[in-house]
Amino acid sequence: MSVTDTNRRNFLKLSAGLGAGLGLAVSLPASTKTESAATAEKQDSYEFNAFLHITPDNQVIVIIKHLEMGQGVSTGLATLVAEELNADWSQVRIEAAPADARRYNNLFWGPAQGTGGSTAIANSFEQLRKAGATGKAMLVAAAATRWGVNTADLSVNRGVVSHRGSGRRADFGELAEAAALQPVPAPETLALKSPKDFELIGQNLSRKDRGKTDGSAIYTQDIKLPGMQVAVVAHPPRFGGRVTRVNDQPALALPGVEQVISLGNAVAVVAQDYWSAKKARDRLEITWDESEAFKLGSADVMARFKAAADQPGVVARSEGDSDKAIKRAARTLEASFEFPFLAHATMEPMNCVALVSKDGCEIWNGAQLHTGDQYAVAGELGIKPEQVKVNTLFAGGSFGRRANPHSDYILQAVRIAKAMPGTPVKLVWSREDDTRAGYYRPAYLHKIRAALDEQGLPLTWQQTIVGQSIVAGTPFEGMIQQGVDPTMVEGASTLPYRIPNLHVDMHRVDLGLPVQWWRSVGHTHTGYSTEVFLDQLAQMAEIDPVEYRRRLLQDHPRHLGVLNLAAEKAAWDKPLPKGWGRGVAVHKSFNTYVAQVAEVSTGPNGQFKVERVVCAVDCGIAINPDVIRAQMEGGIGFGLSPVLMSEITLDQGRVVQSNFHDYRVARITDMPEVEVHIVASAEPPTGVGEPGTPPIAPAVANALANATGQRFHRLPIKVS
Repeated sequence: MSVTDTNRRNFLKLSAGLGAGLGLAVSLPASTKTESAATAEKQDSYEFNAFLHITPDNQVIVIIKHLEMGQGVSTGLATLVAEELNADWSQVRIEAAPADARRYNNLFWGPAQGTGGSTAIANSFEQLRKAGATGKAMLVAAAATRWGVNTADLSVNRGVVSHRGSGRRADFGELAEAAALQPVPAPETLALKSPKDFELIGQNLSRKDRGKTDGSAIYTQDIKLPGMQVAVVAHPPRFGGRVTRVNDQPALALPGVEQVISLGNAVAVVAQDYWSAKKARDRLEITWDESEAFKLGSADVMARFKAAADQPGVVARSEGDSDKAIKRAARTLEASFEFPFLAHATMEPMNCVALVSKDGCEIWNGAQLHTGDQYAVAGELGIKPEQVKVNTLFAGGSFGRRANPHSDYILQAVRIAKAMPGTPVKLVWSREDDTRAGYYRPAYLHKIRAALDEQGLPLTWQQTIVGQSIVAGTPFEGMIQQGVDPTMVEGASTLPYRIPNLHVDMHRVDLGLPVQWWRSVGHTHTGYSTEVFLDQLAQMAEIDPVEYRRRLLQDHPRHLGVLNLAAEKAAWDKPLPKGWGRGVAVHKSFNTYVAQVAEVSTGPNGQFKVERVVCAVDCGIAINPDVIRAQMEGGIGFGLSPVLMSEITLDQGRVVQSNFHDYRVARITDMPEVEVHIVASAEPPTGVGEPGTPPIAPAVANALANATGQRFHRLPIKVS
């Protein structure tokens, strides 16, 4: 029997050719051919600055310094350049930037290149517009020199420079070589457009990562290099386990298997292809030393958190005298909230191609923390960071997973390649590998106590948050100031509601479990506890939940703006069918304001369905409204999973779940009807990749409370 290796790209090409018979035909303009991160067919081009190249055949190439992982950042960044360049959108192409923090650093992060915290558009807004304006000035100068005219008599429109007096015209490609030799104008001489003059910003432009639809987009799994081997890894069944003994003979006996390599805390099998490596990995006989391994169960973890919550914590915010105020209050309310560990569950599990040679190291992957990975690899190999070349590819999702502060799977690939110098090695983690041996959103416990004044408004609010720090022991540990980890308390310590006596503290409980950021980070749990608890206070005060929030947000007009817009578009006061409920939540994260109204229907045996979500978002200037809507919709879908079913549970230190059959995520049938309304704004743009996620869980919980009379203090929700 012969096996043909038909990859995704060839399948799509074949399917397109047989479209009449299969009913699957892909017909795209030829111009989309180079709209991917692949650079194999790139023509010679002229560099104007770090972000702009122009080819002789009139292509505008925008260098994308941030990782495209489905969020649409490549389209947004290209729009910024094209707007000030006055390019025609059809001539714009994208290429991924190399790892080079000197040229491509995230301006919000200092001397580091990376993508995260919904910062990509926000940190690049002025920088990339100036890159486009610089290019336009140089093109105009070249045309003026060529034609012997004044630059003031030239105009640029849709990729063409024109002289008003003579009617002479030249496209960018004709001028590119001469323009690239012009003096680069000083930044202070550049006049950027006023928002009223934007022609591309604010439009629903077609996306520039469209290679995903025709198979031309390059992911790590697509990389094939001469002589490349494939590696899979056996991880310890408990975190912290170490390899004591390996019997590799059963694995090496299989055809196609090249090597078995002990990594200390794991064992790698290298073979000619993935299936051979996986079969061999499954035949390894490994003895693990678990004397220092993590051995707690989920209930044990929560018991530790509850014990910590009864003690005074590190103060993150304190205003007024909450203890004194709560003692004199007539009405008080207390609640505890429990949040489980969560997996990132990206569609593309972790993978990386690494080649170690005498000159350095080259890697290919969906790099999210370019600088961190570059320095980690250099440290592992004892070389200089500039000797580590990072080829950034598309990534099939991340939700924070590929921004690992420890560069976990990257270093694993490099350590394997180090044992095979000169041989490219593709490391592939299966879904089971990442579910049981990956990194998780930490579990958390919140305790909140509040009191109401005579008008039913909050007089005092006390909140304690207990969990595991995601930055302690990482290069980001400097974020912890005076014992406060902002990633644990954000959204609670920044509570916008007018409460005269407010106290928020936290406890770090170090468990030794691998944890890291998860889409919207601390807001994933603080947004839920604060908005659900506030709804309970409104109920106690017998005030409508939207009106209650309005009274408490008078000092925060942008919060109030999205709340009012969502309530209006959802027809908040309109009666619902019997068994239905409506709930609201409003939350600011990453400088973006989002309010959501959810409608749910209930059925027998605790069943319920989220029927409709109305979302209002204020993210400043809307670069591409269609991308913003997609990110809000995606954030809502992502945030529904932990509401409905997602959780990682532990049994004596072992992760119970392994794949999508038991680590369940929302399916298409779980997705509600979603409306997204964008607040018109002239404020600088802020992020949209994460802010859509925090409000959906509390909005659904509050809607269910409205329908059932029950309150839900643990996720995922179970209706009794």
